[in-house]
Amino acid sequence: MMDNVKNFLRGVMDLAMVVIPLSVVLGIIFGPAVPFIGADVIDNISALVSDLGGSGLIGIITLGILYALFRR
Repeated sequence: MMDNVKNFLRGVMDLAMVVIPLSVVLGIIFGPAVPFIGADVIDNISALVSDLGGSGLIGIITLGILYALFRR
């Protein structure tokens, strides 16, 4: 059961690691009004990086945890 959950979440992460860069590239090419994405991905990523940068040590720790999760 736990292996099924891990495999499902791993598949979701693999899909996200394809969709997120694609949406960034489409946002750069077509601007924030990409019809099928529905949000300005570049602004959202910029806000996330800004929030993590403003958090000091906790932001660095969070960034390290996210990096470790994406490396798996």
